[in-house]
Amino acid sequence: MQIRRLREGRGYSLEQLAERSGLSFRGRIYIEHGQRSPSVLTLLDIAAGLDAEPGELVNHIAGEGVGEPGPP
Repeated sequence: MQIRRLREGRGYSLEQLAERSGLSFRGRIYIEHGQRSPSVLTLLDIAAGLDAEPGELVNHIAGEGVGEPGPP
């Protein structure tokens, strides 16, 4: 779901993200709908296609605030 939120937040269609990340359209659907677990390399490709840090795709799993800088 995080990938979908980021994709939609950036205004990309599934087709656009598939093209930007070098993945197949169908593969993107399977990943986004939770029917397939992406490899680490695939996550890196998706992050690049979204112009996002890879951690943005998985930080929600560990809970909010993970990966955020600490107090100054």
